[in-house]
Amino acid sequence: MWSAVTATLVLLGALAGFGWWASPGVAAGASPWTYVAAFVLGYAALVLALTLLSFALAWVRRSPRPRELRLGFAATVRLVWNEFLALLGAGPRMMLFRVFVRDASPAPSSAPVLLVHGVLCNAGVWKSMRRRLSAAGVGPLYAISYGPPLASIERFAGQLAAKIDAILAQTGARDVALVTHSMGGLVARAYLRRHGPAKVRRAIMIGAPHRGSVHAWMFPGASLAQLRPGNAWLAALNAQALPPGLPIVSIWSWHDSMVAPQLSSRLEGARDVELSGIGHNALLTDPEVARRVVEELRR
Repeated sequence: MWSAVTATLVLLGALAGFGWWASPGVAAGASPWTYVAAFVLGYAALVLALTLLSFALAWVRRSPRPRELRLGFAATVRLVWNEFLALLGAGPRMMLFRVFVRDASPAPSSAPVLLVHGVLCNAGVWKSMRRRLSAAGVGPLYAISYGPPLASIERFAGQLAAKIDAILAQTGARDVALVTHSMGGLVARAYLRRHGPAKVRRAIMIGAPHRGSVHAWMFPGASLAQLRPGNAWLAALNAQALPPGLPIVSIWSWHDSMVAPQLSSRLEGARDVELSGIGHNALLTDPEVARRVVEELRR
């Protein structure tokens, strides 16, 4: 909810400012479509700049990669392009998250799946992944939008606990499978530390910064502070072993653009699924990642 409101207010403010700037030209006879095109191109340029900045920082602070995983020019262009497209559509998806990502209707089920988004986002980022999971027949599918975005991860873990209890009440299931992205993996781990694994049958974490990411220094807030490498909260979380017997898998990319160093996504006690040539946000739109998630849910 908070992310959707913030994105909407930013868009409305940008539109108002752009309209004020463009109105004299339109009044003088210029085509309004010229200004519309300029606004769209300006938005795309801003997203591209953010994409390139993220990749630049991720490259500077990258983990050493095996030689066979180094990308050539064409593969690098695809990597950046797919991440740019994923980020380009993130704003509209978050603003319309209640339309794009709806919870399943209450009905008896033994295998509900809960999608847990990452930092500064909401459930809308799961639009592409949810469509692929639904087509594969997994679920029923649910998603949480926690917040406010800059609050503590411990607060988000409490909201996750309430969502899990609501899903179990609606379905009659004994437990849920968690599929998380980015900081959502740390929210899930904070939940497991506080409540234990009794209500979780499996956890699939995509692009989670288990050891933090230098990108977290780019933003303020309690949750971002907890994502910075070496902070006390993250150290305490990693000092505790994962719940024994709970299947946990960490799916991550050697070319993640927002988790750096990329080896931060390796999690001791979990099973690693290493990918390459995929950026951080593109992990949610990539068909191979979705295939891997379906495979893990069906184990």
